[in-house]
Amino acid sequence: MVKKLVMAQKRGETRALCLGVAMVVCAVITYYVLVTTLLPLYQKSVWTQESKCHLIETNIRDQEELKGKKVPQYPCLWVNVSAAGRWAVLYHTEDTRDQNQQCSYIPGSLDNYQTARVDVEKVRANFHEQQVFYCFSAPPGNETSVLFRRLYGPQTLLFSLFWPTFLLTGGLLIIAMVKSNQYLSILAAQK
Repeated sequence: MVKKLVMAQKRGETRALCLGVAMVVCAVITYYVLVTTLLPLYQKSVWTQESKCHLIETNIRDQEELKGKKVPQYPCLWVNVSAAGRWAVLYHTEDTRDQNQQCSYIPGSLDNYQTARVDVEKVRANFHEQQVFYCFSAPPGNETSVLFRRLYGPQTLLFSLFWPTFLLTGGLLIIAMVKSNQYLSILAAQK
């Protein structure tokens, strides 16, 4: 009976150790992926200065107004703001600015023109409701564009690192508990 109990404990300890090691390995792999993908984007982001933006005008540019230019065929919201005492173009995120510099907001669904138009009008109405809002600008001051929301801010970085840290801590705790249990059982067997 005692031998079966010891064998069951040994199998359970082995499984728990394997779980702990697997959790630590997954956490290390996740840290590697985050450091190679998200951290460079965070470091490259120059939009660190937070300021208040005052809405000047909004304009929905339809596909007819953009003829002759190499622009995708979807409704496009153009927003001008006053930020830190200067005129600027507001972009939704860093990616919006990189995708199309002639649009402040690009709708999520581009498959249906009417659905995209309704989405753009909804965003435009939100800007008109709230005339003053926070935005992000680049520190040099000569930049004529600001961001409404940063994709790669400190909150995103911390939130992305939370789960791997939780996984690493859990794995190390499991390993520590199994090892301390083994040590205590050896001490009890010696007495």
